[in-house]
Amino acid sequence: MKTAEIREMTVLELRDKEHELEDEIFRLKIKRFTAQLDNKMVIRMKKKELARVKTIINEKVKSLSSEHGEVGK
Repeated sequence: MKTAEIREMTVLELRDKEHELEDEIFRLKIKRFTAQLDNKMVIRMKKKELARVKTIINEKVKSLSSEHGEVGK
């Protein structure tokens, strides 16, 4: 998923995507430990996507809080 696509999502959609990615990474790690995962790079790509989602969530939350005058909290 590209960054532009992630930025178009709402915070609630991003939270759902965050939980979905965390669950997917967990399942991939289990597959890796049981030697069922062929391409180990998939885990790295999913982790990077999760980091993108978390970063954009933080950006959106901070921009919403600054719009409401809650700067510095």
